[in-house]
Amino acid sequence: MQDSDLLRYSRQIMLADIDIAGQEKLQAARVLIIGLGGLGSPAALYLSAAGVGSLILCDDDEVDLSNLQRQIAHTTDAIGLNKAESARKRVAELNPTTTVTVITHRLDQGTLAETIQNVTLVLDCTDNFASRYLINDVCWAHGIPVVSGAGIRWEGQIALFDPNLDQAPCYRCLYPTGDNQALNCAENGVIAPLVGIIGTCQALEAIKYITDVGASLAGNVLYFDAKYMEWRKLKLSRRPNCEVCGG
Repeated sequence: MQDSDLLRYSRQIMLADIDIAGQEKLQAARVLIIGLGGLGSPAALYLSAAGVGSLILCDDDEVDLSNLQRQIAHTTDAIGLNKAESARKRVAELNPTTTVTVITHRLDQGTLAETIQNVTLVLDCTDNFASRYLINDVCWAHGIPVVSGAGIRWEGQIALFDPNLDQAPCYRCLYPTGDNQALNCAENGVIAPLVGIIGTCQALEAIKYITDVGASLAGNVLYFDAKYMEWRKLKLSRRPNCEVCGG
């Protein structure tokens, strides 16, 4: 670790349970963020700022004026640009030592399986059930943990699904396959800081996982009611008949 790194991350290295060893774990980590919108924006910026050495940013959408209310990785000048490319620019400005790979097309089962090779963990920052199920199924099959987040209107949630833990549940244990229809911001609205809070929590959970600090959210779902500033932590068990992780 160079002197400039010691200075950049000094406030973090001061934490006894991070120290230089934890910082080196962050530098060696490789994190895939799928979705660079309201959740992925703060997650990418905070992971880079914290010293995660390699980020893969994936999004096939372009920045729109209506995104700027909450998607803080993008600026007015970025309107019309691909969101992953726009986020890469902001990450480079924040921390040029972070290696960033950009994927500007939607991942299918095969390309996702290829992309997660040698990835430490994945952040699911998408906004629809089809993508969430795909990420869950492929990552579970390859033993890659997923930090999942969601936010709409005034409510948000975050969870960690870790296939490497005995009897840990997956995303389909929380939302079994069915006629699920994910609410979207365009039709239902969202208060701006909500997705910032959830996305930042995703980054924090990822940092905890990489450095092995504290207790992870695996086996739990954390719900946030922004209107009343209330958090609820609920236990989530594996469904015995889950088609992905059940027996």
